[in-house]
Amino acid sequence: MLQTAVHRYERKEAPVAEEEPSEGVLLSGEANVATRIRVEREARGWSTNALSDRLNEAGFEMNPSAVWRIENGKRRINLDDAIGFAEVLGIDLRNLVGPPQLAAKARAMELIDEVVDAFRATQRANMAFTQAREAFDAYLAEHPDIREEADLMVQSAIAEEANKTMLKMHGPPPGDSDGHSTDEA
Repeated sequence: MLQTAVHRYERKEAPVAEEEPSEGVLLSGEANVATRIRVEREARGWSTNALSDRLNEAGFEMNPSAVWRIENGKRRINLDDAIGFAEVLGIDLRNLVGPPQLAAKARAMELIDEVVDAFRATQRANMAFTQAREAFDAYLAEHPDIREEADLMVQSAIAEEANKTMLKMHGPPPGDSDGHSTDEA
């Protein structure tokens, strides 16, 4: 019974795998590099001979057949080869291994890096906030006589910072050109 269920699962999943696109994040690093090299070479109108000549001129020994074999997955690419291709093609080595349809769009790669870097920063900030809050709460547990005032100060400061951030992100509320509440007097 278990064997039949597994077999049905495999048959059901097989067509989905065949319909998956053959580029992008589904490719391994080496497959990305091979595809990217071909895409970059063709975009420049270079033959494998022309790319091989440029690699050799730059000090990276490679014959045209090796270029073809790398592009077609018949030869593995080592780090020295990857550095040579990146240099000759004028692209960042990191982008050479990315999904070809994205990596060929330099601005997309820059924005992806910015998003990932910003996410990492938020993770570090969240961790720092959690640690600071835990230390604060531990201190207040030892000093219950100041808890109410200290909590109020923290809440006020956080609200003020949140308000500043909202103003930066969205601008002042309608009818308030200077960013201050009309309730203040």
